[in-house]
Amino acid sequence: MPDHDPLIRITAMPADTNPYGGVFGGWLMGQMALGAGALASRVGKGKAVVVSATDFAFPGAMAVGDELSIYCEIAATGTTSLTVAAEAIARERHGEATTLVAKGSFKFVLLGEDDRPRAVGEVAA
Repeated sequence: MPDHDPLIRITAMPADTNPYGGVFGGWLMGQMALGAGALASRVGKGKAVVVSATDFAFPGAMAVGDELSIYCEIAATGTTSLTVAAEAIARERHGEATTLVAKGSFKFVLLGEDDRPRAVGEVAA
């Protein structure tokens, strides 16, 4: 996926760690959800809310101070939903080495101004 610009870049800080000192997987998933939501809202031209998160894997680890980049793409389109594939790639703080640290999918439903599902392609009024 990294053949395009990331949706989010952020540095992992000490508050983002688990009890063992590694970067917390929940923090990674949260950053991925933010990036995926930004893409879903942009493509859906309005409010997009996450309804499921699936297929998560954490194949690598990152350290405090590493830079995290979130890459997303639309994987599927339904009547009122968009499925977004997301990858989280860490770059070491003092170099260029990168590691895939997480990947997964988020499903979003597009909502109109009345907060009811609306068709993909309709613009929120």
